[in-house]
Amino acid sequence: MPDALANLRSLVRIPTVSHQDPADTDWAPFRAFVALLPSLYPATHGELTLEIVTEHSFLYRWKGSTDGPPTVLMAHYDVVPATDEGWEHPPFAAEVTGEGDDRVVWGRGTLDDKGALVAVLEGVEASVLAGRTPRCDVYLSFGHDEETEGSGARAIVDLLQSRGIRAGLVLDEGGAVVEDVFPGVSGPIAVVGVSEKGILTLTVEQGGGHASTPPRLSATTRLARAIVRLNRRPFRAGFTAPTLEMIGTLGAHARGPLGFAFTNLWLTRPALLAVFARLSDETNALIRTTQAVTMLRGSQAANVLAERAVATVNIRVAIDSSVADAVAHVRRAIRDPQVAIAVLHPHEPSPVSPTNGPGWDLVRRTIRETFPGTIVTPYVMMAASDSRHFTRISDCVYRFSPFEMSTAERASLHASNERLRVSTLLRGVDFYTRLIAGL
Repeated sequence: MPDALANLRSLVRIPTVSHQDPADTDWAPFRAFVALLPSLYPATHGELTLEIVTEHSFLYRWKGSTDGPPTVLMAHYDVVPATDEGWEHPPFAAEVTGEGDDRVVWGRGTLDDKGALVAVLEGVEASVLAGRTPRCDVYLSFGHDEETEGSGARAIVDLLQSRGIRAGLVLDEGGAVVEDVFPGVSGPIAVVGVSEKGILTLTVEQGGGHASTPPRLSATTRLARAIVRLNRRPFRAGFTAPTLEMIGTLGAHARGPLGFAFTNLWLTRPALLAVFARLSDETNALIRTTQAVTMLRGSQAANVLAERAVATVNIRVAIDSSVADAVAHVRRAIRDPQVAIAVLHPHEPSPVSPTNGPGWDLVRRTIRETFPGTIVTPYVMMAASDSRHFTRISDCVYRFSPFEMSTAERASLHASNERLRVSTLLRGVDFYTRLIAGL
């Protein structure tokens, strides 16, 4: 465990930045990352077998003492781009500030998701050195392009499926231990996620020309109108079964009027739905499919009309909906046949994993042992992860990062000043060590 910080710093310093177009990715850091791991975790590499999948993703197998459904522990080692702008410390320097329990390691990937990868490997390394052998096989699945397409994880699932392997438990990044997120509930809450969403692109094409004689409705104007119309038509709101279970779990710990509202849904459900819609962006996203315009592209010059204007709209589909429903909603909202809609990399919402049975019980028990006094609740995960591919080979896919994250730390994901408290990292190592002991 004392080496966990040093190992994380070594891996964060390798800029494994993935890009949407693989041709734009520098693969040398990815090769360096994989080459470094055996020296950091020699016992793991002596005991587990390693397969490289699609050149850059890797799958470890830790053979168990008996036959039975294996466990898959997941992480990814690619990161989103980062420049020095806006960072207090360079994003790939892995600098450490503070003293003792207040130390913080700064850098792209500390939270997303090299910190989890290190916590998994530290837990395995400690277990191997202690002479432990799991009852059933344990696989470690580390993807190389989770931030873009997830082709590495998909290929790993294809490989396992071709071998007839079905996992009894899959655990990937996702929820975390949070506070001050749900009104009326004090103390730490561990949210374990279950659902994921998709993406589509809006495009419009129209003749270009000189900006001094523009048409009445240029391509950019038509696209802007479509965006405004879409923004005015949010998707319908509703409580899904996992969200209702979350409300019931938290309601038992809530104080004041919200405690009453959470535990008397037969009476308060419509009012509570309105509260969730207005309370915060996070609670609003829990109750509906969300839409966000993330990219815009038009003309390449100030005095030239755009031949083609393009907007990328990120759609996260609620688990009681579908990609087809989302596309239909967008068409109705835009009301313009000249706006062409193309669907890129669609993924249907993931099946809901059970909140009972051996897999769930082990995750919940390990959370409670690692984070005493923490409330454990299921929730609908609003982001996407590589674990969505594993629902093909497991009914029990859970998304939980064993880290305590403040509001500011969660805001640093995919943004500047991403960082991880050293005490949090070590607690994550403890989590995986305990989890492995229960396998």
